[in-house]
Amino acid sequence: MSFYWIKTNFLIKWIYRKYVWDIPNQEKKIYITFDDGPIPEITEWVLTQLKNHDAKAAFFCIGNNIEKHPKIFHKIIEEGHAIGNHTFHHMNGWKTNTEEYLDNLLLCEEQIKKFSIRSLQSKLFRPPYGKIKSKQAKKILQLGYKIIMWDILSADFDQNITPEKCLKNILSNIKTGSIIVFHDSVKSFENLEYVLPKTLDFIKKEGYEFGMIS
Repeated sequence: MSFYWIKTNFLIKWIYRKYVWDIPNQEKKIYITFDDGPIPEITEWVLTQLKNHDAKAAFFCIGNNIEKHPKIFHKIIEEGHAIGNHTFHHMNGWKTNTEEYLDNLLLCEEQIKKFSIRSLQSKLFRPPYGKIKSKQAKKILQLGYKIIMWDILSADFDQNITPEKCLKNILSNIKTGSIIVFHDSVKSFENLEYVLPKTLDFIKKEGYEFGMIS
């Protein structure tokens, strides 16, 4: 059985208040994010959905995937989306010492630099699995990164929930300033294919705007 929270509660946000959990604003902006890409076909499908809804998002990319799929990564940048660092090997911070974790982050940073220095002007980082030690976080913040967490976890990666349940996780929790996590990964695609177009439709129908994390 998987244990995770869909809606991040106030106490967690307060304890880890140096991280970005949501972005309060007056313009009814919602922030869409994707973890774990770029992946052939899946990331390209995501980009098509975003373009169809005139939406921008932030892609927290794994360095190893950038290295393997450079054309898709270049397309993300070319279409004006924000880029975030998700380590080179999708490292679990709780199971990794600080030096190794930072080295892995910097390996991913080097891959991003090969394509776009502009993408590192606003340095965004999301820890894989949301698992990071306080010492690791302190060092990453000192490097000038913002640690971007989430307000809503879609749980699209959970193959034990139905697409309908996944959609409910999102729509029942959306509010102005929410940061929503999706995954452009093979594991998540069955749920993602169902929920992403419906989520984008809902955001527009309810009068929200798509914000860009910077």
